[in-house]
Amino acid sequence: ENEQVAAAKNTPPMLALLLATPTFMVAPAPPSSLRAPVRAATSMGSLDRRAVGVGAAAAVALGTADRASAAEGGYPKMTIKTTQGEMEFEMWDDVAPKHVKSFLTLAKQGFFDGGAFHRIIPGFVIQGGDPNAKVGYGPSGTLDGADKAKVRKWGTGGPGYNVPAEFNERIHEFGVLSMARSNDPDSAGSQFFVCLGNLPSLDRKYTTFGKLTKGDDVLRKIAAAKTVTGDIPFERQGIERVDPL
Repeated sequence: ENEQVAAAKNTPPMLALLLATPTFMVAPAPPSSLRAPVRAATSMGSLDRRAVGVGAAAAVALGTADRASAAEGGYPKMTIKTTQGEMEFEMWDDVAPKHVKSFLTLAKQGFFDGGAFHRIIPGFVIQGGDPNAKVGYGPSGTLDGADKAKVRKWGTGGPGYNVPAEFNERIHEFGVLSMARSNDPDSAGSQFFVCLGNLPSLDRKYTTFGKLTKGDDVLRKIAAAKTVTGDIPFERQGIERVDPL
């Protein structure tokens, strides 16, 4: 137990709402099987994995006002081409300019290309943006024959710098793009998540910086992927390209 606690403290930045991480991700010893049928027990604290009710009416009103004012000039947009199809997002540079600038800069550099969504929790989020997730799957694109050492690094990578928090009044709801971080509010890097439901427990605790405008069906297909212990997709859910528009 002490070894696991020490390993968790030394784990590089990842999504704090996933930092109550299954043993698969933080234990010093490798798991016995990548396909273990039983999920490791986790404690999410105040962060509920379930899709729960919408946020406070005040937050909704403020978010709507922000969007109305920004809509006049139009938001920058980007697409994520996945193995399930293409999704298009508007990028909220009015409330999270540093996050949007960083994300689009990385996209232009091809940073996300060839990656994968390495964490999928139905009704909660899909998570991607870790460069470590570009490798690890087996020759068939599944966890059969996967490189366990490389898979254990999923969720720990980033661009080599951090983006300060820009918590705002935009709520976490279906299709919203938000930034992963560790317990340090200013530890965001390249890992992001897309919400699969209304998640008010995350509001003003993670930086929302965009929303899905096209490709709801693609997001739902990815969310329905089969997962194994640790919420890891058994079959690669690839991020083939990310392109600013």
